[in-house]
Amino acid sequence: MAAVHNSSRTSTIGAVPARTEPNRTGFEELCARGWALVVQAGRGVRWYMTNLMGDSAYGTYVAHHRRVHPNEEPMTERQFWRQKMDDQDRNPGARCC
Repeated sequence: MAAVHNSSRTSTIGAVPARTEPNRTGFEELCARGWALVVQAGRGVRWYMTNLMGDSAYGTYVAHHRRVHPNEEPMTERQFWRQKMDDQDRNPGARCC
């Protein structure tokens, strides 16, 4: 850091703000940030897989049904999955099995 001497005052140019956790070392800070990124990536993978496998399909259906048809009762989860499987059997599309 460069110090500028100005009559009776000394100011620091480019000073780094103080840490919020003074007891944390640079390595610990790096590890904490790394774990935060790992957790965030894990949540993203979990979200992707649950949507890919259709685990959130019923919840999405209920939210849509309540928004579009507020006065009608949505299908039960069992009815929803039965209809979804019947639709897939009638129209196989691009599925593996």
